[in-house]
Amino acid sequence: MYDMKALYEAQSVQDAVRLRLEHPEAQIIAGGSDVLVQMREGRRAGKELISIYMLDELRGVSMDEDENIRIGSLTSFSHITRDPIIQKYINVLGEAVDQVGSPQIRNIGTIGGNTCNGVTSADSASTLHAWEAIVELTGKNGVRRLPIKDFYIKAGQVDIRAEEGELQTAILIPKESWENCFGKYIKYGMRNAMEIASLGCSVNVRLSPDKKYLRRCRIAYGVAGPVPMRVPSAEAVANGSRPTREMIDEFALAVLLDINPRDSWRASKAFRQHIAVEMARRALAESIERAGGVIE
Repeated sequence: MYDMKALYEAQSVQDAVRLRLEHPEAQIIAGGSDVLVQMREGRRAGKELISIYMLDELRGVSMDEDENIRIGSLTSFSHITRDPIIQKYINVLGEAVDQVGSPQIRNIGTIGGNTCNGVTSADSASTLHAWEAIVELTGKNGVRRLPIKDFYIKAGQVDIRAEEGELQTAILIPKESWENCFGKYIKYGMRNAMEIASLGCSVNVRLSPDKKYLRRCRIAYGVAGPVPMRVPSAEAVANGSRPTREMIDEFALAVLLDINPRDSWRASKAFRQHIAVEMARRALAESIERAGGVIE
């Protein structure tokens, strides 16, 4: 049994906004893979719930007139992994969310729920940061968009204004962030499946037309700080450089200038720092190779 005060089912996005305004303390529920577990544990006992699960307008992957990739917030992990647009342009995101939980969780869990939880270990979070995603929020004042790095405020908290009836409606990957970019996501956990990340690392690169230089490099981590984070010191090493073993080693060591992982029962801070360097090295090397480059 679930201890809930009331359940309201939104009929449209605007209806969900209305319900949010009428019930500002209510919890939005989509797939429920996190919220229902928390309710069973008593952490959300007696809560009002607003279900947006039936809003098919928030499902699916598409490309807009400016060639930005739009992912509806209710799109499940399984659909993201299999979607032809994702497979063609940002396959690394499909690979990342394919490491979430079990097949059952991936069938019900949504990209919106994964990001709105605000947890640094979310498998989608580091890749969305590395691909400079934009979060779309819809409320009584219309649509608000902000870079995903600004969406995460602190551990477990994101910038959604309940007092304005906001809910997340989409995640956008700008054309500038995906065009001719190739990446790799690496997850480290204590087990190979059904495991929360002890550390996650996502890298992507864009090479020059002759494949001799890195025109652009992005790297982001989950669990390297209280929120998912980019690593500008390492990016500065790679941007404009030739793809050499020496550069990759320098790039990997540079991540230690920015990350600040915690000690926990899953892994010590020192161990997370150690594997962060190796993950950066491997992810950059594979990204370069996926982009058609040759490491000297």
